[in-house]
Amino acid sequence: MSSKHAFVEQLKSRLDEWDDDLAQLEAQMHEAEEELKIAFEERLALLRQQRGEAAAKLEHLQQAADEAWEDLKEGAESAWVSIRAAIDKARQEFKD
Repeated sequence: MSSKHAFVEQLKSRLDEWDDDLAQLEAQMHEAEEELKIAFEERLALLRQQRGEAAAKLEHLQQAADEAWEDLKEGAESAWVSIRAAIDKARQEFKD
């Protein structure tokens, strides 16, 4: 398996994990008190947007020529770090 292929598979796995995280946060939102729901909804909208951007970077990375993918890898890794931090922060803020 090429390092590009392995990296892409790793990122796909992370997207699946984040989908699960977002689903858990959404479930928490539905159980939250009314005044917290607005904050939850805003945070979830931002997280979904970031997730979409990460998915777009993954798609671009998959389509990149083997020579160019190393350059794109850094941007993808940065996006992944950002969304992971944002999800962790949301979990902490809305912790029961």
